[in-house]
Amino acid sequence: MRVDNAQLAAFAEAIREGSFELAARKLNVTPSAISQRIRLLEERMGQVLIQRSAPCQVTAAGRPLLRYAEELSLLEAEVFSALGVVDGGATSAVRIPMVINADSLDSWFLEVFDALGASTATTLDLRVEDQDHSVVLLREGTVMAGVSASARPIQGCRVEPLGVMRYLALASPSYVERHFLAGVNAESLNAAPMLTFNKKDALQQVFLGRLTDAAIKPPTHYLPTTRSFGEAVLRGMAWGMIPEQLAEGHLKTGQLVELAPQHWLDVPLFWHRWRIASAALDALTRLVRQAASKALRASPGAQGSRPSESVVVPDGR
Repeated sequence: MRVDNAQLAAFAEAIREGSFELAARKLNVTPSAISQRIRLLEERMGQVLIQRSAPCQVTAAGRPLLRYAEELSLLEAEVFSALGVVDGGATSAVRIPMVINADSLDSWFLEVFDALGASTATTLDLRVEDQDHSVVLLREGTVMAGVSASARPIQGCRVEPLGVMRYLALASPSYVERHFLAGVNAESLNAAPMLTFNKKDALQQVFLGRLTDAAIKPPTHYLPTTRSFGEAVLRGMAWGMIPEQLAEGHLKTGQLVELAPQHWLDVPLFWHRWRIASAALDALTRLVRQAASKALRASPGAQGSRPSESVVVPDGR
């Protein structure tokens, strides 16, 4: 049985764009044409492939077909790029959908952008998600690669360690003077405002558990963007866990100080990618390795690595 290319494209684009209307714009057809093509594909497969929700979601039955569609799109783009085929006045580019956590995106991963900046051969379709959802996207075939704190191999993917992202408990000097003049202890920590990325971010609570056995429930702010999170800590709004790469300059100038200099949290990061043979995925993997090797600490147990407190948490960033 052969799959109709127009039907397959409509199905994949509806998942990528999240709606039949946006998929129709991308393919230059009407929404009714998208709906009809997907309905015919579902009839041919004998399965419901898309949940008609907002946004559209792939069903369990549709996941293998979505993965096939993404593989076909990648390999087709690589062939066209190698042949110099022009589409709409520009040479065909290879699109790679991938997922990454917010802190990595705003710190060490920026070097990957530097390397890609001089090339138009590959385009990235980036999704920013926490580690739990990134694994779901990889498993269902929505993305081809991703950075995750999960070391668990996903079917059809290769996984390799990238290194460790170290988080430090930081605050502004004025904040420390206001809240920790008598020292960092259970009483002061329970009263001092704490900053958390979102409801899934457990870094601060894990850190508190390392410092004291007491039940600490401080006033908590939620701020789900990396830049604003760091800015809020700088301005004395609260204390929070910040990646050392983002805090290095502020620590040197004294704008930020560590609450407990002998304590930190290390979060191991891993690179997941599809197992298919793809020059574009291979090249992206090399760039990610290079960027991670320069910015991240060695994984626990690696030769020459420093002793550390490694932790795997349901990290919302």
